Amino acid sequence: MESLFFFLAAVVLFWGPAPAIAATAFTFHNKCRYTVWPATLSGNTATRLGGGGFELRPNATASFSAPPSWSGRFWARTGCSFDPTGTAPGHCDTGDCGGALLCSVGGAPPATLAEFTLAGPSTGDKDFYDVSLVDGYNVGIGVRPASGGQRGDDRCQYTGCVADVNKRCPTELRVAGAAGHTVACRSACEAFGASEYCCTGAHGSPASCGPSRYSQVFKSACPAAYSYAYDDATSTFTCASGTQGYRITFCPTAGDRI
Repeated sequence: MESLFFFLAAVVLFWGPAPAIAATAFTFHNKCRYTVWPATLSGNTATRLGGGGFELRPNATASFSAPPSWSGRFWARTGCSFDPTGTAPGHCDTGDCGGALLCSVGGAPPATLAEFTLAGPSTGDKDFYDVSLVDGYNVGIGVRPASGGQRGDDRCQYTGCVADVNKRCPTELRVAGAAGHTVACRSACEAFGASEYCCTGAHGSPASCGPSRYSQVFKSACPAAYSYAYDDATSTFTCASGTQGYRITFCPTAGDRI
Protein backbone atom coordinates (compact mmCIF):
# COMPACT_ATOMS: atom_id res chain seq x y z
CA MET A 1 0.00 0.00 0.00
CA GLU A 2 2.84 2.40 0.92
CA SER A 3 4.67 1.72 -2.35
CA LEU A 4 1.43 2.37 -4.29
CA PHE A 5 1.08 5.71 -2.50
CA PHE A 6 4.60 6.78 -3.49
CA PHE A 7 4.03 5.55 -7.05
CA LEU A 8 0.86 7.64 -7.39
CA ALA A 9 2.58 10.64 -5.82
CA ALA A 10 5.40 10.30 -8.35
CA VAL A 11 2.91 10.15 -11.20
CA VAL A 12 1.24 13.37 -9.99
CA LEU A 13 4.61 15.10 -9.65
CA PHE A 14 5.69 13.97 -13.10
CA TRP A 15 2.52 14.83 -14.94
CA GLY A 16 1.45 17.73 -12.77
CA PRO A 17 -2.12 18.62 -11.78
CA ALA A 18 -4.91 18.42 -14.35
CA PRO A 19 -5.15 21.63 -16.35
CA ALA A 20 -7.86 24.00 -15.22
CA ILE A 21 -10.79 24.49 -17.55
CA ALA A 22 -10.94 28.08 -18.74
CA ALA A 23 -14.05 30.23 -18.86
CA THR A 24 -16.14 29.96 -22.02
CA ALA A 25 -16.96 33.08 -24.03
CA PHE A 26 -20.41 33.53 -25.54
CA THR A 27 -20.65 36.12 -28.33
CA PHE A 28 -24.11 37.27 -29.38
CA HIS A 29 -24.67 38.74 -32.84
CA ASN A 30 -27.97 40.24 -33.97
CA LYS A 31 -28.42 39.80 -37.72
CA CYS A 32 -32.14 40.57 -37.56
CA ARG A 33 -33.36 43.76 -39.20
CA TYR A 34 -34.85 44.79 -35.85
CA THR A 35 -33.66 45.13 -32.26
CA VAL A 36 -33.85 42.08 -30.02
CA TRP A 37 -33.45 41.83 -26.27
CA PRO A 38 -31.47 38.64 -25.55
CA ALA A 39 -32.31 36.98 -22.25
CA THR A 40 -30.07 34.68 -20.21
CA LEU A 41 -31.10 32.27 -17.48
CA SER A 42 -28.61 30.24 -15.44
CA GLY A 43 -29.62 26.77 -14.40
CA ASN A 44 -27.07 25.74 -11.77
CA THR A 45 -25.00 28.73 -10.62
CA ALA A 46 -25.48 32.27 -9.43
CA THR A 47 -23.69 33.57 -12.53
CA ARG A 48 -26.14 35.72 -14.52
CA LEU A 49 -24.59 36.36 -17.91
CA GLY A 50 -25.29 39.86 -19.14
CA GLY A 51 -27.17 40.52 -15.93
CA GLY A 52 -30.03 38.38 -17.23
CA GLY A 53 -30.89 40.45 -20.30
CA PHE A 54 -29.80 43.31 -22.53
CA GLU A 55 -30.64 45.21 -25.69
CA LEU A 56 -28.96 44.24 -28.96
CA ARG A 57 -29.55 46.43 -31.99
CA PRO A 58 -29.29 45.25 -35.61
CA ASN A 59 -25.78 44.01 -36.48
CA ALA A 60 -24.53 44.65 -32.94
CA THR A 61 -22.56 42.12 -30.88
CA ALA A 62 -22.03 41.51 -27.17
CA SER A 63 -19.81 39.02 -25.33
CA PHE A 64 -19.91 37.45 -21.86
CA SER A 65 -17.94 34.68 -20.15
CA ALA A 66 -19.33 31.72 -18.24
CA PRO A 67 -17.43 29.62 -15.66
CA PRO A 68 -16.82 25.88 -15.96
CA SER A 69 -19.86 23.67 -15.27
CA TRP A 70 -22.24 26.54 -16.09
CA SER A 71 -25.57 25.56 -17.54
CA GLY A 72 -28.40 27.70 -18.80
CA ARG A 73 -30.34 28.98 -21.74
CA PHE A 74 -30.53 31.99 -24.03
CA TRP A 75 -33.41 33.37 -26.08
CA ALA A 76 -34.32 36.54 -27.94
CA ARG A 77 -37.20 38.77 -26.94
CA THR A 78 -38.92 40.90 -29.55
CA GLY A 79 -41.15 43.96 -29.57
CA CYS A 80 -40.01 45.08 -26.12
CA SER A 81 -40.73 48.30 -24.30
CA PHE A 82 -39.13 49.06 -20.95
CA ASP A 83 -39.62 51.98 -18.58
CA PRO A 84 -36.34 53.96 -18.65
CA THR A 85 -36.71 54.76 -14.94
CA GLY A 86 -37.05 51.09 -14.07
CA THR A 87 -40.03 51.79 -11.80
CA ALA A 88 -42.70 50.17 -13.97
CA PRO A 89 -42.75 46.73 -15.61
CA GLY A 90 -42.04 46.50 -19.31
CA HIS A 91 -43.45 44.19 -21.93
CA CYS A 92 -42.20 42.11 -24.86
CA ASP A 93 -44.34 40.71 -27.65
CA THR A 94 -42.42 37.41 -27.50
CA GLY A 95 -40.14 35.78 -24.92
CA ASP A 96 -41.27 38.10 -22.10
CA CYS A 97 -39.94 37.26 -18.62
CA GLY A 98 -42.45 38.94 -16.37
CA GLY A 99 -41.89 42.41 -17.80
CA ALA A 100 -38.29 42.61 -16.56
CA LEU A 101 -35.31 43.68 -18.63
CA LEU A 102 -33.03 41.52 -16.47
CA CYS A 103 -34.61 38.07 -16.48
CA SER A 104 -34.69 35.88 -13.38
CA VAL A 105 -37.34 33.49 -14.74
CA GLY A 106 -37.81 31.74 -18.06
CA GLY A 107 -39.36 33.43 -21.06
CA ALA A 108 -43.01 33.04 -21.92
CA PRO A 109 -43.46 30.62 -24.82
CA PRO A 110 -43.28 30.53 -27.72
CA ALA A 111 -39.56 31.25 -27.81
CA THR A 112 -36.61 29.63 -29.57
CA LEU A 113 -33.98 28.48 -27.05
CA ALA A 114 -30.23 27.89 -27.13
CA GLU A 115 -29.32 25.58 -24.24
CA PHE A 116 -25.87 24.79 -22.81
CA THR A 117 -24.16 22.71 -20.16
CA LEU A 118 -20.43 23.46 -20.07
CA ALA A 119 -17.62 21.09 -19.18
CA GLY A 120 -16.31 21.31 -15.65
CA PRO A 121 -15.65 19.49 -12.38
CA SER A 122 -19.34 18.76 -11.78
CA THR A 123 -20.45 18.15 -15.37
CA GLY A 124 -17.71 16.14 -17.12
CA ASP A 125 -15.25 16.78 -19.91
CA LYS A 126 -17.63 17.92 -22.67
CA ASP A 127 -19.84 20.87 -23.47
CA PHE A 128 -23.41 19.93 -24.40
CA TYR A 129 -25.58 22.31 -26.40
CA ASP A 130 -28.69 22.44 -28.56
CA VAL A 131 -31.22 24.73 -30.17
CA SER A 132 -34.76 23.90 -29.11
CA LEU A 133 -38.20 24.58 -30.58
CA VAL A 134 -39.91 22.48 -27.89
CA ASP A 135 -41.31 25.73 -26.43
CA GLY A 136 -42.17 27.04 -29.90
CA TYR A 137 -40.39 29.50 -32.17
CA ASN A 138 -40.07 33.26 -32.32
CA VAL A 139 -36.63 34.10 -33.79
CA GLY A 140 -34.07 32.00 -35.66
CA ILE A 141 -30.96 31.13 -33.61
CA GLY A 142 -27.66 29.66 -34.76
CA VAL A 143 -24.85 28.31 -32.54
CA ARG A 144 -21.32 27.93 -33.89
CA PRO A 145 -18.37 26.63 -31.81
CA ALA A 146 -15.17 28.67 -31.86
CA SER A 147 -11.74 27.10 -32.28
CA GLY A 148 -9.99 25.30 -29.46
CA GLY A 149 -12.16 22.23 -29.01
CA GLN A 150 -11.65 18.83 -30.58
CA ARG A 151 -13.32 19.71 -33.84
CA GLY A 152 -12.70 16.19 -35.15
CA ASP A 153 -15.75 15.19 -33.12
CA ASP A 154 -18.58 15.13 -35.66
CA ARG A 155 -20.99 16.39 -32.96
CA CYS A 156 -18.92 19.56 -32.41
CA GLN A 157 -20.50 21.61 -35.16
CA TYR A 158 -22.95 24.32 -36.08
CA THR A 159 -26.56 23.88 -35.09
CA GLY A 160 -29.56 26.12 -35.28
CA CYS A 161 -32.56 27.27 -37.19
CA VAL A 162 -31.92 29.29 -40.34
CA ALA A 163 -35.43 28.99 -41.80
CA ASP A 164 -38.13 31.46 -40.74
CA VAL A 165 -40.64 29.12 -39.10
CA ASN A 166 -43.13 31.96 -38.69
CA LYS A 167 -43.68 31.89 -42.45
CA ARG A 168 -44.45 28.13 -42.33
CA CYS A 169 -46.45 28.11 -39.11
CA PRO A 170 -49.85 26.35 -39.27
CA THR A 171 -52.72 28.78 -38.75
CA GLU A 172 -53.78 27.18 -35.47
CA LEU A 173 -50.30 27.71 -33.97
CA ARG A 174 -49.71 31.29 -35.07
CA VAL A 175 -49.26 34.19 -32.65
CA ALA A 176 -50.16 37.51 -34.26
CA GLY A 177 -48.63 40.84 -33.37
CA ALA A 178 -50.39 44.20 -33.13
CA ALA A 179 -50.08 44.70 -36.89
CA GLY A 180 -51.61 41.29 -37.57
CA HIS A 181 -48.47 39.56 -38.87
CA THR A 182 -47.12 36.35 -37.29
CA VAL A 183 -44.56 37.08 -34.56
CA ALA A 184 -44.23 33.54 -33.18
CA CYS A 185 -45.29 29.94 -33.69
CA ARG A 186 -46.57 27.95 -30.72
CA SER A 187 -45.74 24.34 -30.02
CA ALA A 188 -48.61 21.89 -30.23
CA CYS A 189 -48.14 21.22 -26.52
CA GLU A 190 -48.75 24.88 -25.64
CA ALA A 191 -51.57 25.25 -28.15
CA PHE A 192 -53.57 22.14 -27.27
CA GLY A 193 -52.15 20.82 -23.97
CA ALA A 194 -52.62 17.19 -25.05
CA SER A 195 -50.31 14.58 -23.53
CA GLU A 196 -49.34 13.16 -26.91
CA TYR A 197 -47.89 16.56 -27.83
CA CYS A 198 -46.45 17.35 -24.38
CA CYS A 199 -44.92 13.88 -23.83
CA THR A 200 -46.61 13.58 -20.43
CA GLY A 201 -48.84 11.03 -18.70
CA ALA A 202 -49.35 7.92 -20.81
CA HIS A 203 -47.03 9.49 -23.41
CA GLY A 204 -44.23 10.26 -20.95
CA SER A 205 -41.48 8.11 -22.46
CA PRO A 206 -39.55 8.02 -25.75
CA ALA A 207 -41.36 4.81 -26.70
CA SER A 208 -44.80 6.38 -26.30
CA CYS A 209 -44.15 9.93 -27.52
CA GLY A 210 -42.92 10.35 -31.08
CA PRO A 211 -42.97 13.18 -33.59
CA SER A 212 -46.34 14.68 -34.48
CA ARG A 213 -47.42 16.37 -37.68
CA TYR A 214 -46.83 19.68 -35.89
CA SER A 215 -43.34 18.87 -34.65
CA GLN A 216 -42.50 17.69 -38.16
CA VAL A 217 -43.22 21.22 -39.41
CA PHE A 218 -40.48 22.45 -37.07
CA LYS A 219 -38.14 19.58 -37.95
CA SER A 220 -38.47 20.07 -41.70
CA ALA A 221 -37.63 23.76 -41.28
CA CYS A 222 -34.83 23.24 -38.75
CA PRO A 223 -33.45 19.67 -39.03
CA ALA A 224 -30.78 20.08 -36.34
CA ALA A 225 -33.05 21.63 -33.69
CA TYR A 226 -35.18 19.90 -31.08
CA SER A 227 -38.74 19.69 -32.39
CA TYR A 228 -40.30 17.78 -29.46
CA ALA A 229 -39.18 16.51 -26.04
CA TYR A 230 -37.53 13.25 -27.14
CA ASP A 231 -35.87 14.50 -30.31
CA ASP A 232 -32.39 13.82 -28.87
CA ALA A 233 -30.70 11.72 -31.55
CA THR A 234 -30.33 14.49 -34.14
CA SER A 235 -30.46 17.53 -31.88
CA THR A 236 -27.84 17.29 -29.10
CA PHE A 237 -24.28 18.45 -29.86
CA THR A 238 -21.03 18.18 -27.90
CA CYS A 239 -17.57 19.72 -27.93
CA ALA A 240 -14.60 18.72 -25.79
CA SER A 241 -13.51 20.97 -22.97
CA GLY A 242 -11.14 23.61 -24.24
CA THR A 243 -13.53 24.98 -26.84
CA GLN A 244 -12.83 28.69 -26.59
CA GLY A 245 -16.39 29.84 -27.00
CA TYR A 246 -19.61 29.91 -28.98
CA ARG A 247 -21.12 32.44 -31.34
CA ILE A 248 -24.89 32.77 -31.01
CA THR A 249 -26.53 34.48 -33.97
CA PHE A 250 -30.08 35.74 -34.08
CA CYS A 251 -31.67 35.57 -37.56
CA PRO A 252 -28.74 33.55 -38.96
CA THR A 253 -28.20 32.92 -42.66
CA ALA A 254 -26.84 29.86 -44.45
CA GLY A 255 -23.37 31.46 -44.47
CA ASP A 256 -23.24 31.34 -40.66
CA ARG A 257 -22.92 27.56 -40.78
CA ILE A 258 -19.37 27.79 -42.14
